[in-house]
Amino acid sequence: MAKRPIEAGDQAADNRANQPSLTLHVPEPTYRPGDPVDFAHLEIPDAGNQARPDEQCEAKETLPLCYDLVRVLGDDNKAHGPWDPKLDPETLRTMLGHFAMVRAFDERMFRGQRQGKTSFYMKCTGEEATSISAAMALASDDMIFPSYRQQGILIQRGYPLVDMINQIYSNKGDKLKGRQLPIMYSSREHSFFSISGNLATQTPQAVGWAMASAIKGDTRIAATWVGEGSTAEGDFHSACTFAAVYNAPVILNVVNNQWAISSFSGFAGAERTTFAARALGYGIAGIRVDGNDPLAVYAAEQWAANRARANGGPTLIEHFTYRAEGHSTSDDPSGYRSAQEREEWPLGDPVTRLKNHLIALGEWDEDRQAAMDLACAEEVKVATKQAEQNGILGHGLHHPFRTMFEDVFEELPWHLKEQSEQAIRERETKFPEGRPGT
Repeated sequence: MAKRPIEAGDQAADNRANQPSLTLHVPEPTYRPGDPVDFAHLEIPDAGNQARPDEQCEAKETLPLCYDLVRVLGDDNKAHGPWDPKLDPETLRTMLGHFAMVRAFDERMFRGQRQGKTSFYMKCTGEEATSISAAMALASDDMIFPSYRQQGILIQRGYPLVDMINQIYSNKGDKLKGRQLPIMYSSREHSFFSISGNLATQTPQAVGWAMASAIKGDTRIAATWVGEGSTAEGDFHSACTFAAVYNAPVILNVVNNQWAISSFSGFAGAERTTFAARALGYGIAGIRVDGNDPLAVYAAEQWAANRARANGGPTLIEHFTYRAEGHSTSDDPSGYRSAQEREEWPLGDPVTRLKNHLIALGEWDEDRQAAMDLACAEEVKVATKQAEQNGILGHGLHHPFRTMFEDVFEELPWHLKEQSEQAIRERETKFPEGRPGT
């Protein structure tokens, strides 16, 4: 039998015989349930050590800020360094009041879900500064494109608690008429775009809105929030490309709370670099900020807002924080992370840090804090009782059935009119005596 001639592929295989086999790296979180927790591997710089570049600087000048961590509040509970926004005590107390209200609201709604009054809720415990402090640095009519943990922005902007609870209960008072999952609010009057359950869709929408604002010669900017896990979505990268190319007046807030449901941030790339560093590849400004430092968050957002308003372009801000609670009421974090992580998190709690800062200034005390917490809890309780009069989950009192066909078209097309009439007839046949809310 004739020998098969040696082919190039065979020779290449022989040459690789002594080479190691290829392997893949699968990210693993540092701690699992039951493991001891030690965050010593995190580099936490001293407060006040970060330079504050001019708001109109070249984007590349922010490179150091993408790897550092902008901090203002030190261990002495005082403000330090060039990023200190120098807020007056009354503004700080207002911010603390919003923090307390969100905490009270979250606690009440969480209990309501456990009592069966709604199907779903998401707390933002530990992340309050990333929304409230940031929103306070924006103009009240700047357009917000939120993710699903920015309830603090609505509260900061004065959206009625009753309307928020009606939406969570999907009752007859729900302004969205039961068409959204609980906590996916929307308010045109408060420049708060509809929350979407599809991850990262809000980012290109924010950039597009900002581009439209610039095209019209308006003065309003856009700001969007996205979790670090969602930065792995294609929509986020499309948003960054358009923002960079067209110099859109937009702020891209990435809330790095270490966990995307049960997947830790390494699956989105955190093992390789910071999320703020993603700005560098697109040629936009980037800042990595202590997300549990209310003053640092305010200062970073203000810097980015001023830059956008002066046509300096977009900014990507990574808020380095920690999700203290579960992802939602459907999640049990004890199944994928150590129970000690929350207590060991080195950047502390934003509410406690702001409270202690005010106390250090001589502008607050524990008694007033207790009174504020009690007043907020009572206000939420009253709003909850009022909303429950409009119905809760499974107790009827929903919007009339016919409203399912409303609010999409200015004038209902003929085929939807036929479907609407047919659906209503069938419902009347099935329930001749009617149902509550119909």
